[in-house]
Amino acid sequence: MTDSLGKMRRTHNCEELRETDVGKEVVLMGWVQKRRDHGGVVFIDLRDRKGITQIVFNPSVSEKAHDKAQTIRGEYVLGVRGKVSKRPDDMLNPKMATGSVEIMVDELKIFSKAETPVFQIEDRVEASETIRLKYRHLDLRRPGLMKNIIARHTASMAVRDYLNDNGFLDIETPFLTKSTPEGARDYLVPSRVNHGKFYALPQSPQLFKQLLMISGFDRYYQIVKCFRDEDLRADRQPEFTQIDMELSFVGEDDIMEIAEGLIKEVFKKVRDIDIKSPFNRITYDEAITRFGLDKPDMRFGLELCDISDIVKDAGFKVFSSVVKKGGIVKAINAKGCTNFTRKQIDDLTEFVSVYRAKGLAWIKVKEDSWQSPIAKFFTDEEKQKLKERIDMEPGDLVFFVADTPKITNEALGQLRNELGKQLGLIDDNTYEFVWVTRFPMFEYDETEKRFQALHHPFTAPVEEDMDEKLENDPLSVKSRAYDMVLNGMEIGGGSIRIHTRDLQERVLKLLGITKEDAEEKFGFLLNALDSGAPPHGGIAFGLDRLVMLLCREDSIRNVIAFPKTQKATCLLTDAPSIPSSDQLQELSIRVSRIEE
Repeated sequence: MTDSLGKMRRTHNCEELRETDVGKEVVLMGWVQKRRDHGGVVFIDLRDRKGITQIVFNPSVSEKAHDKAQTIRGEYVLGVRGKVSKRPDDMLNPKMATGSVEIMVDELKIFSKAETPVFQIEDRVEASETIRLKYRHLDLRRPGLMKNIIARHTASMAVRDYLNDNGFLDIETPFLTKSTPEGARDYLVPSRVNHGKFYALPQSPQLFKQLLMISGFDRYYQIVKCFRDEDLRADRQPEFTQIDMELSFVGEDDIMEIAEGLIKEVFKKVRDIDIKSPFNRITYDEAITRFGLDKPDMRFGLELCDISDIVKDAGFKVFSSVVKKGGIVKAINAKGCTNFTRKQIDDLTEFVSVYRAKGLAWIKVKEDSWQSPIAKFFTDEEKQKLKERIDMEPGDLVFFVADTPKITNEALGQLRNELGKQLGLIDDNTYEFVWVTRFPMFEYDETEKRFQALHHPFTAPVEEDMDEKLENDPLSVKSRAYDMVLNGMEIGGGSIRIHTRDLQERVLKLLGITKEDAEEKFGFLLNALDSGAPPHGGIAFGLDRLVMLLCREDSIRNVIAFPKTQKATCLLTDAPSIPSSDQLQELSIRVSRIEE
């Protein structure tokens, strides 16, 4: 039996050979990275996923192979047989792992030819992302992108090895399931055999992993696809991958210890970086107070400062009126930034407006005065208090936002991150982890006029808030939820779950879910809770986001083999597509309108 390889079988990859291999006969296979013809001798850089080796076609070695090499062009796929030779001293390439050797080819096989690629197969490519996504099979050949995908594989293997060694079981859960509220729209799948009914693709395996705990499996994990129909951005995809886990008979400390060990293992295996533990912990309230956001970047200072009590009676009515209405005024001190131009300040004002801030007040602290349109509104006593509270010194530029607590904190928190970048305060070579704990259990939706779960409806409240506060003061109830934050980005989140039917029904009722709706949507879980449920909790990490940070990329599209665009389309395959009329008829679906 013969095949397209003939008698050729690869002996080495294109990164493997060294001077110790000189004299060996080898077979290499790969793609043509570059072709050069130097006075009748043809040099080719042959590339595979491991690296590059220079191969040489010299008529004195094989005239037949040399003649055939005249037809070779970029991205042709070759197999070559030849002897390893040491490169001349004046042709060594220290930038290549194989830069001291070359292959003198005596047999060549061209497996396939290639059209000229639409962009160069190298890391410095000028093609737009649209073009690269359309020709993703070519884009994936670029060394940097291929390295990212290999790093993702290494991370996944590290996760599996660590969790397997810690007694976890890898258990799959269904993709075709029932729609349950998770905070985003579901992707629905019509059922052909159950006309008019739809499956939902899971936004997470949340309920199934809880059922596994009730079933007695104790420690579960899964590297699993999840689906959310939501507006996309650089770190979101409609289908994404979670490292999902759940444990029985545990508290927060147990889960955090396991999670930290997992992250340490991944960083060591992928980047050979030793991460120190235990990670710092701060409460949600502390994170909001100091940094304005529940995912603070701990690599730099610039903490927020609440001055509401100082300005509540100030002559500057923008501040005092906000405080009287229940809002807050906060400041952030950009040390040594009085050299900021008015245009720079205007740009930052526009920046915070994206986060609904109505304005950005500012003061430049000079040696003997304050330069600011608002300085005249403060008394000497107020100025002294502001100076002490905010640590205002000559050369400082202080920014202020006055609004509702939510808007003030978010706008200044985002401004803090922006200033950190602009002022060079962030060390991109450091990894700062922090746990954010004790999140609010609920938030109030002004549009729908009802409470919503900040995480999800199955998160347990802290025990001290269960009896007196749950029904009487829901917004003051803290949950047993926790997020792991890395360099200002949430990479994982979880909670201790509710494990009794009574408490679960109380929480669902607070969320405006009637008993009938609860039974319809969650009856299987409520019944399971009646079967003897252990205390349990878990956490899920975003694998895409974690690998993005490991690879120092700014978009998860650069660590996913075949990603979607911001419009949730695949440019390579032209998905989604319009189904045929026969398919729609079989599913009893009629499309009333398709907008171009």
